[in-house]
Amino acid sequence: MADPDYESIAQSGVASLQHGDAAAARIAFDQVVDAGRASVQLWLLLAQACEALNDDDAMITALAPVLQQEPHNLYALVMRGELDVRRGDDRAADSWFGMALSAANQSQSLPPNLVAKLNAAQEWTSQSAKRFSFHLRSQLALNGIEPGLTSARFSEAMDILEGRTQPQLQQPTSFYYPRLPQIPFYDSVDFGWIAELEAAVPAMRSEAAAVLADGKGLGPYVEADPTRPNKAHKLLGSADWTAFHLWRNGMEIEENAARCPATMAALAKLPMPRIHERSPMALFSILKPKTHIPPHWGMINTRLICHIPLIVPENCRLRVGNETRAVAGGAAMIFDDSIEHEAWNDSDETRVVLLLEIWRPELDATERRALTTMFEAIGNY
Repeated sequence: MADPDYESIAQSGVASLQHGDAAAARIAFDQVVDAGRASVQLWLLLAQACEALNDDDAMITALAPVLQQEPHNLYALVMRGELDVRRGDDRAADSWFGMALSAANQSQSLPPNLVAKLNAAQEWTSQSAKRFSFHLRSQLALNGIEPGLTSARFSEAMDILEGRTQPQLQQPTSFYYPRLPQIPFYDSVDFGWIAELEAAVPAMRSEAAAVLADGKGLGPYVEADPTRPNKAHKLLGSADWTAFHLWRNGMEIEENAARCPATMAALAKLPMPRIHERSPMALFSILKPKTHIPPHWGMINTRLICHIPLIVPENCRLRVGNETRAVAGGAAMIFDDSIEHEAWNDSDETRVVLLLEIWRPELDATERRALTTMFEAIGNY
């Protein structure tokens, strides 16, 4: 007795499905499955027939081998998500649709019917996110909790959970020191020397104004290194962002320092690293009107950057991670520049801040000594 022609049986099932007879299609596809002759495509067709018959459990069973053999099969992922939408399981549907949309981003071209399904999934996930956010915040409100008033950390966590932003972590471009806290802005009151430094602002501001007035000693903040390949930077060699160095690569710039005795006296009392040919580093950072410093990361995460705003018009901002702060004259800003950051001067006047680096307070004396030795060894290599 000849074996059944399973290809013809499968084709008859396809024809039945096209004519709206899902029951006949399912009978045909089940014959092929029972014979162990089912392909991924046939399992998908069986799932469609089960869907049309409102047999959700059978549909799940049919999709299982597809997703096992092809975890990123877009049709199967979308169908699985649509099933959970019908069942009212938003969180499950989100996971299937999310996987489908992520996989679709890596595909070159897709058939129109699948594109339509993915667009619908995208719209559904957007609405689902709004429902989820409303649910969360309603429950918090019922318990008297307002995220923005609880803490900046809790508020940011909510924004990340709800998909409004992403985690912002240390990503130094040159050296990463592990197990340090991920803190974008530090509270300046935790640094005992800040009050004395801020008290010197009027004298330092006068020195910065004199430097700005004659323009001598200024150079581009971002300079090309002729001995290395240079990364693209829109302010490379630009006069829109310039620097007046007081300490550079561990060397005092004597001519510039002589013009700013009050600033140099204030710097002498600070916990700046002392690393041969690397630190201290201190300068006036000068940003022209309508200039934006694009997002970037610092080279190392063993330091913090301190800004002392000296000449600051309105509409100047600094973003570190997910937090953006207005820059206020005389008010110190201490931040981790190994976290993505950017700055704006949206005013019609020039902005000047004293910029310097300090040791991170989490590093003890033993670690600072070891890091100093290591950095100097790198420089000597």
